[in-house]
Amino acid sequence: SSSHSFPSPSDFTSPSVSCSLAQICRQFLACSAAPPLKSKTKPNGKKPPAKRRSSIWSSKIDLNEWLASNTTTFFNLINLQYSTISEFCTGETCQAMTACNTIYYWYDEKGKKTKCTAPQYVDFVMSLCQKLVTDEEIFPTKYGKEFPNSFESLVKKICRYLFHVLAHLYWAHFKETVALDLQGHLNTLYAHFIVFIREFNLVDPKETCIMDDLSEILCSPAPQPAPTPSAPASTSSPSAQNHVTER
Repeated sequence: SSSHSFPSPSDFTSPSVSCSLAQICRQFLACSAAPPLKSKTKPNGKKPPAKRRSSIWSSKIDLNEWLASNTTTFFNLINLQYSTISEFCTGETCQAMTACNTIYYWYDEKGKKTKCTAPQYVDFVMSLCQKLVTDEEIFPTKYGKEFPNSFESLVKKICRYLFHVLAHLYWAHFKETVALDLQGHLNTLYAHFIVFIREFNLVDPKETCIMDDLSEILCSPAPQPAPTPSAPASTSSPSAQNHVTER
């Protein structure tokens, strides 16, 4: 069995919240999502296996262009997703940037380690990402402009920070996300993001392991068959579950 369990919609009741922002974001996220695949039927009446959408890169497209386009899109969508619950993420409710048993610290340009509230951390993340993706020297938009040698490492840095925001959304604000009926968008966004960073090895698996249970559910191509009854799977010791990791 898993040592961590994610909340489900049935665990919560909807608080009295204003849904105007949620409605706007829901419409935007829906328009940003890829349209569903049309169902095609073979002459024999049988439907072909459903094709699985992915962010697999084609060699016909410049790799850096592909990374830049996807990274910018994920930054915008994750920033938007966080904005839907930002009123609930305050210095009082989230005194540290946490996800599961991990506390994230902010490191400035000089490498100084700072413990800050979750909203402060997210603000640092989004400000840095905004600065990078709009820098013409790093994310060039003009034809013929070369990407810098540091481009891949900067993309990895952005994706690592964006993962922290997604992880915090699930562990600290899934209740509010469900209340706003935005969990479907969050799950889809998370699944696409995980497929992307796995495809190009952009985030260390040791960093994303706290979300492995959810990733397995959302990113698996098909449901796994029920396991054969056997001895209970070993679980982490209480001391391991209560261990706090700092990053």
